[in-house]
Amino acid sequence: MALHLTWVFGFGLLGNIISCLVCLSPLPTFYQICKKKTSEGFQSIPYVIALFSAMLWLFYAIFKKDTILLITINSFAVFMAIGYIVVYLFYATKKDKILTFKLLLLFNVFGLGLVCVLTLFLTQGHERVQVLGWICMIFSLCVFVAPLFIARKVIKTKSVEFMPFSLSFFLTLSAFMWFFYGYLKKDQFVAIPNILGFIFGLLQMLLYMIYRNPKKVISEHVVDLEKLGPTICSEITIVIPKVNDSGNGFVEDQNAKGQAMEIMKAIDVVNKL
Repeated sequence: MALHLTWVFGFGLLGNIISCLVCLSPLPTFYQICKKKTSEGFQSIPYVIALFSAMLWLFYAIFKKDTILLITINSFAVFMAIGYIVVYLFYATKKDKILTFKLLLLFNVFGLGLVCVLTLFLTQGHERVQVLGWICMIFSLCVFVAPLFIARKVIKTKSVEFMPFSLSFFLTLSAFMWFFYGYLKKDQFVAIPNILGFIFGLLQMLLYMIYRNPKKVISEHVVDLEKLGPTICSEITIVIPKVNDSGNGFVEDQNAKGQAMEIMKAIDVVNKL
């Protein structure tokens, strides 16, 4: 029994440490935002979703017994997500601010408020924990499916620009730790979503290994004028950007064409000597 609890605590502690690193991974992004004083090009929805997810799990952990490790990591995640959103709003454009506030109202006010009201007033005891567990598990499964869109983009563009290996690695490792924590603790709501998270994490790393060195094919078409000769060269039309009387953007440059033909004839004479 003591050994079993030690394993549970060990996986939970490692899960906390790795998940903290995942929570800290956006710091370079926000350093760039602060440095450039603009959040243009970045979206707030990942951080709004992260805040909603962490608050759901925190609410679940409060009613579940012996879940101090879930409480610690999700409290930290809530704190970091709020910090990221505040910085984002400070440098965001008016349009992005309005969108972010709408997302916050939808997920973190209306969505979380509805979950709290329904579970607090319509359920109690073990039933409340079960309902909250199912809600958390379903939402986590939806979140873990999100990387499929990134994977699709990687396959389509054959570029891993938007899928850093370090983030994929730590997310996979985090899913591995939390799966065993949930499995040993007999908490299906923690274990099941992380199976999917682990599989998708491995998929992302596999795609990274495949597309990390994209082959750039550069087509070069070199025309050897000497081999073309004056006959072929006479068929080449040399144009310059100039508006003619008819309004066309390009006109044939007869002088350049004549000079090219003379050069080709000279080369042809030299070759015959």
